[in-house]
Amino acid sequence: MSQSVMAMLKDGQQYMKTWPMRKELYGFFPECRVVAATKFAIKTMPPATMVICLLLLQNLGTQFIPQTIAMGMFFLSLPIQGLLWLGHRSDQYLPPQLNSWYQEIHSSMRSQGCKVASVKSKPKYKELAQLLKTAFKDLDNAFTENWFN
Repeated sequence: MSQSVMAMLKDGQQYMKTWPMRKELYGFFPECRVVAATKFAIKTMPPATMVICLLLLQNLGTQFIPQTIAMGMFFLSLPIQGLLWLGHRSDQYLPPQLNSWYQEIHSSMRSQGCKVASVKSKPKYKELAQLLKTAFKDLDNAFTENWFN
């Protein structure tokens, strides 16, 4: 189950694209908050790092270059940390409670006539994300309210 860092980053990007960002899920899964924070960090950390490094060098001088580089690397690593967490999480197996919930939603979606992938006996979080994305996209609000209220 161990992956390389690059594979985890790719899995994290894919999981971030797959995870449905719905208000109904915020209370149940930390993925919603991590995805939102990671997307924000991807947009804001590179320019913020440049500003911080320039201000530090301007105010403190060149004798603080090692500290400036360390702070810049820290701020640039924040989006990478989010992607690594998401990549690791996507490859974990669902706990028993979520596994049974996954099975129920999957069978209910099949009975509604949705086109879903075959059911897995030991699903991972990435399969749950795909199933939830399909449920929110294809099914009406009454069905999804049944599961989240």
